[in-house]
Amino acid sequence: YHEAGHAIVMEQLAHADGVSKITIVSRGQTLGYVMRLPEEDRMLFSRAQYEDTITGLLAGRASEEMVFQEPSTGAADDLERVTKMAKAMVTRFGMSDVIGLLQLNHGDANPFLGMELGEQRAYSEDVARKIDQEVRRIIETSYRRAQEILTTHRDKLVLIAEALLQREVLDRQEFL
Repeated sequence: YHEAGHAIVMEQLAHADGVSKITIVSRGQTLGYVMRLPEEDRMLFSRAQYEDTITGLLAGRASEEMVFQEPSTGAADDLERVTKMAKAMVTRFGMSDVIGLLQLNHGDANPFLGMELGEQRAYSEDVARKIDQEVRRIIETSYRRAQEILTTHRDKLVLIAEALLQREVLDRQEFL
């Protein structure tokens, strides 16, 4: 259901890549995955593309909660990715109406300090709080979008999940 949720939501979003392949065959730390089908090589991403990508990544978690009424740890990597993307939108790319056209993120990431290497934070606690609120807003809005799409297409979610349980891998044509 997790992978089926990703695939269904990604396919419904105007600014997300289509689905090339879905598998529940475990590889390394990954229990399954949805391979996206980019229509073109990209160097630049719009706000809408980021928002749709975040929505697609959150769809696995939304699917689990919809079907099983509770989440699993299967979305850990997805949550890490969406948090980094939303934070970059707010602090690096000026994609927040609340924060505005500022770049507040400089340097190389240091996961141990929770800040950037050598970063002398050039903004106040109030701005830091607004950044946190904006990141949360982006993620929560995207999560609600994923839930709405999955609710609308719940019948397809069940069909895709059942097909994955039988075949383990679906190519684009089988998925469609």
